[in-house]
Amino acid sequence: MDLLSEIVHGMLVIGADGVPVGKVASVEEDRIKLEIVGGGSHGSHSHYIPGGLVAAIEGDVVRLSPTGANAVLLDEEKDGSSAD
Repeated sequence: MDLLSEIVHGMLVIGADGVPVGKVASVEEDRIKLEIVGGGSHGSHSHYIPGGLVAAIEGDVVRLSPTGANAVLLDEEKDGSSAD
């Protein structure tokens, strides 16, 4: 089963190490759109996590295959470019 089809708004996204990455705003095509978090240089727009990084769905938690710190380095802008 496609794990992305199980993801819904508000689910917590965590890295393989349990470190929170963000909350799901929506799933768009093959990426998870994260909710906007205020502040900082990236606080005015959404970031996206490639769907291929999803390792498991555990209740209302999306667990990624990379650690939280590494997942943040792999997030993307809306156009697919690196967010960092």
